[in-house]
Amino acid sequence: MGYHQLDELDEQILQMIAGNARIPFLEVARACNVSGAAIHQRVQKLTSLGILKGSEYIIDAEKIGYETCAYIGIYLREPESFNDVIAALKRIPEVVECHYTTGKYDMFIKIYARNNHHLLSIIHDKLQPLGLSRTETLISFHNEIRRQIPIVLEEENY
Repeated sequence: MGYHQLDELDEQILQMIAGNARIPFLEVARACNVSGAAIHQRVQKLTSLGILKGSEYIIDAEKIGYETCAYIGIYLREPESFNDVIAALKRIPEVVECHYTTGKYDMFIKIYARNNHHLLSIIHDKLQPLGLSRTETLISFHNEIRRQIPIVLEEENY
């Protein structure tokens, strides 16, 4: 994984577009005191370096009927089946995140379900057949903080 040093203009651009991915480049250019072409070139550079990974619309899951958000710690019966389980999880549309973790779980996933009954059916009908020894489920009542990583120029060496 490469680390790329950002300059002040990169930082300004990232701060503005992280707050609003639909902000016009000309508005960013005015705020940064550079040309629209310069902003376009910098965004292209940040994208080609893999710092920016596109833009997205955020769907409010509750407003389209997914009332239950759950985090599930997964214990694999056979750890060597890891890649097969990941491939199967990718085919379950309710799984929106999957993390390799340290600690007691082999992996940790985030899913959305229409309700608790739907959550139960996902666990029993879609997850358990994947060769899991067991799962631990945490239901999220409400997401209070959702934000991008802060964009700050490196001032201290850690």
